[in-house]
Amino acid sequence: MNRRKFIERTTLASITGLVGTEIVYGLKIPRGYVPLALQDPDPFKLFNKDKDMVVLNDKPWNMEAQAHLLNDKVTPSSKMFLRNNGLIPEEIDLYSWTLTINGESVQKEKTFTLKELKSKFNTHTYQLTLECGGNGRSEFNPPAKGNQWTIGAVSCAEWTGVRLRDVLEDAGIKDDAVYIGYHAADIHLSRNPEKEPISRGVPMAKALQDETLIAFKMNGEDIPLAHGYPLRLVAGGWPASVSGKWLTEISIRNKVHDGPKMGGTSYRVPCETVAPGEKVADEDMCIIESMPVKSLITSPKTGAILKKGQKLQINGHAWAGELEVEKMEYSIDFGSTWQSCTLEKPVNRLAWQHFNAEVSFPKKGYYEIWARATDSRGKSQPMLLPGWNPKGYLNNACHRIAVKVA
Repeated sequence: MNRRKFIERTTLASITGLVGTEIVYGLKIPRGYVPLALQDPDPFKLFNKDKDMVVLNDKPWNMEAQAHLLNDKVTPSSKMFLRNNGLIPEEIDLYSWTLTINGESVQKEKTFTLKELKSKFNTHTYQLTLECGGNGRSEFNPPAKGNQWTIGAVSCAEWTGVRLRDVLEDAGIKDDAVYIGYHAADIHLSRNPEKEPISRGVPMAKALQDETLIAFKMNGEDIPLAHGYPLRLVAGGWPASVSGKWLTEISIRNKVHDGPKMGGTSYRVPCETVAPGEKVADEDMCIIESMPVKSLITSPKTGAILKKGQKLQINGHAWAGELEVEKMEYSIDFGSTWQSCTLEKPVNRLAWQHFNAEVSFPKKGYYEIWARATDSRGKSQPMLLPGWNPKGYLNNACHRIAVKVA
C-alpha cells in the first residue's frame, strides 16, 4: 500500500502497534505525515508474517518461507509465501466490489456483487496446493532473472468459495470458448491506471474443474489483504500466477488469453531442451500448466545434531500438480539407495500429501537426507537440477537437509 495513504487510513492505535511502543504526542502528528519508523515498514508486522520468513523484494512485496516453517498440514497465513507483481490495492469497498464475467465467448455479460456470489451459488472448501512457477530459481546456473526463490514459495491452505464453473455457466459459455483470463484491482508499479501488472488465465478444462474456485475465505477466515482480499481465483496444482488476487473480472476467451505475463518467457519454458544460457525464440516457448512432482522435508530443520544410535523422525509434504504422489522415499547415501516413507493420501484432489519416516544412521559423521517423490505416472524427482530455462522455472530437484551424528 502507498505509505502516505496507509498512514491516513490507519488509526493511531494501529500505528503504535506497528512501531512497537507508545507514540508520545501521537495525537499531534500532522495530517499526511509518515513517522520515520514507518517510512521503511516492517513487512513481518505489516503482513502478520513469521519472523523467519525471508523477504526477497519490497517493490512489489515478495516473501518466502523456510522449509521448517511449512511443517503444518494446512499452511497458516503467517507462513504462506507472498508473490505480488504489482502494488496492493489501496481502495477496497466491500459494498461496491463486483465481479464481472465477460469476453468474446460469454453468452451474456454479467456482474455479481460479493453478496450475490455468496448467496446464489453453492459454497465449497478444498485444501489446494499453490506453488510459484519460479520456486527453486536460485539454484539455476547461469542465473535466471527474477526473484531468487529457494524452496519456500509453496503452500497448501484451505480455500472456501464458489466454483468458477458455476459462475461461468450462469453467464453462459459459447461453444468456441478456449481460455479464461482474469483481471484484478492491483496497481501497476508505474501507477499507470491503464497498465495491468499481471493478467493470466487457464484453458477451459482447468477453469471447469470442481476444485477451481472463486474464493473469499482462507483457512476459515477472510482472505488476508496481501493474499487477495476480498476475492481471488484459486486453481491448485498449476503455477500460482494463474490464481489471480483481488479479482474483479473474468473474461471467457475464444483464444489463448493474451494479458500481461502470458507471452514471451513469462511462465513459459522451452518446448524442447536447450543448453544453459541459450536464447529461445518466443514461439519456441510453451506455457507452464500442471506443476511437476516435488517434495519438501519440513522437520527437522536442516543442521540437526544427533547422538550416535539415536533415530531421527522426518516428515514433510509431497505434491504433483494435477496428479497424485504414489511413492515417497528418502536416501542418506547421496541417492545410491532409497528407503520408503509412509505416505498419506491427499485430503482432496490437488492437496499436498504428508509423509514421515524414521531414519537410522550407521556411525558418527556428516549425512544428508534426500527426499524423492514419484507421481502416479511413474515420474520421479531428479536428484539434481533439472533442465535449464531462461526464467528458472520448475526446479523440482530433491530437497536435502544436513544431519550430524556426534
